[in-house]
Amino acid sequence: MTSASTAQSANAGGSAVEASAADRAAGPATSGGGGRIPAVVRRRLDTLDARLDRGRAWLATGVVVAIAAILRFVGLSGPNGKIFDEIYYARDAYGLIDRGVEWNYKDNGPSYVVHPPLGKWLIGLGEWAFGYQDAETRISVPGHLMTTAPEFGWRFAAAVAGTLSVLLLVRIGRRMFRSTTLGCAAGLLLALDGFHFVLSRTALLDIFLLLFVLAAFGALVLDRDGRRRRWARALEAGLDPSLPGRAGRPPSTWRDWPWWRLAAGVLLGCACAVKWSGLYFVPAFALLVLLWEVGVRRSAGVRRPWRDALLDELPWLLAAGVLMVVTYVLTWSGWLLGDEGYYRLASRYPNTPGLSDTPVIGPLINLWEYHKAAYGFHTQLDDPHKYQSWPWQWLLLGRPVAFYWSGDGNCGAPSCASEILLLGTPLLWWSFLPALVATVWLGLARRDWRAGAILLSVAAGLLPWFWFALDGRTMFSFYAAPAVPFLVLAVVYVLGAIISPAPAPGTAAPPSAEDTSDRRLVGSIVAGAYVLLVALCFGYFYPIFVGRLMAYADWSARMWLDGRWI
Repeated sequence: MTSASTAQSANAGGSAVEASAADRAAGPATSGGGGRIPAVVRRRLDTLDARLDRGRAWLATGVVVAIAAILRFVGLSGPNGKIFDEIYYARDAYGLIDRGVEWNYKDNGPSYVVHPPLGKWLIGLGEWAFGYQDAETRISVPGHLMTTAPEFGWRFAAAVAGTLSVLLLVRIGRRMFRSTTLGCAAGLLLALDGFHFVLSRTALLDIFLLLFVLAAFGALVLDRDGRRRRWARALEAGLDPSLPGRAGRPPSTWRDWPWWRLAAGVLLGCACAVKWSGLYFVPAFALLVLLWEVGVRRSAGVRRPWRDALLDELPWLLAAGVLMVVTYVLTWSGWLLGDEGYYRLASRYPNTPGLSDTPVIGPLINLWEYHKAAYGFHTQLDDPHKYQSWPWQWLLLGRPVAFYWSGDGNCGAPSCASEILLLGTPLLWWSFLPALVATVWLGLARRDWRAGAILLSVAAGLLPWFWFALDGRTMFSFYAAPAVPFLVLAVVYVLGAIISPAPAPGTAAPPSAEDTSDRRLVGSIVAGAYVLLVALCFGYFYPIFVGRLMAYADWSARMWLDGRWI
């Protein structure tokens, strides 16, 4: 399949199977003079072109990721001390590294925590490498690799996760949109989002949840492409999809197993092992897999695509689910293998029914009881908080969370201010709702799988919280973190449509080359101007993303929604 035909297929929302058939119908490529290019020469030219394209793409990716890394790591150790919920997660992370479980050093006993351990394990790795310090409990531990400011240690893993998520979004965007420019635009917008930026510089759990959800989605996109290539190869080899049973399906060996789908199961297990809200993406991603499998069978000419997709793919989905559960349980290994964890031994909690010290099965029973207690805490969490907000406020930046505030210091003005505000870059975030509406319209008009994948992922990240809001549960804007990369993809999807509009397959003739060239020029200018404005907006708000000391008047000028942002 040539890169040009692949791009056309992607722009029209077609499948790889359809593109492969189009390639066969088009016949061999010809030279400018009308003569045939020998097949071996054509393959070599295509291979060289693909390698050059990959090289340029990775170079562009490297530039975007470098920008993200520099922004996240420079000044990472400031401000001093623990800010916002770092006071919980940095301490719990050190307990995991030191004793295998979250530990209350002040009372010398296990801590009762309500989030799984993986995110804290990752924070703890940074503390192990660069050192940890706690003024309240008077713990001061040098790093095993190097000793730096202790804040750098507990924020290091978050900065790595934030940078990696930018890398993933660039590559996912490039694969989905078949455009290095659009992929890099997606990564750059995420890198310049204040919400993602602040979470990448703070020892909270949500940036790790975002990373694993995005990685699972990327694995499924790779799985989709791989399964389509498998069908295309089989059709080219003479497969008749109208035949019943295995005779009408591509041959299956261990090499053809959906390895990326199984990897997605592991990654979703990791997401759930950071926060349980990773579970919301499990049914959404399973539905995506089924829809994609039905689509490739329908394109290939299978008589009963839904029935065959369910019969063929349900076992693999179940296998991915098993891997997800196993991965989740393994992240509790410190709790399971030791005897110091909260609820770990029934003998230490004689007034707690349901616990058991039976060998082998006892720890699993106690872990289940622990989960029941934690779930009860979450469902009853309705205490008012100064920075709580509702889901319908999040995309409008209705109530951001202040992570840090200080009026101390000498800024050269009568009154000074220093704040870290979890605020999305306003121009970007106020584009999300229009972009979602446009994605719905374009997805329906083009019958485009990419629009559906983006919208379903956004729904998984946001809609469950609307349901929980009915119970009056205390919520914060950072609960929306896993949806942010998909909201950025929605913006980039619309930018791609502005640059290069494509009609729905079979409904309209393609535009002329002259019209396409003019539209791409104008669209590229519009998209470039938008990204530049987002960058300028990020730069303007940068001081309140990093806690820079400034005159109070300068700080106040950035509080655009005074009653909401203060």
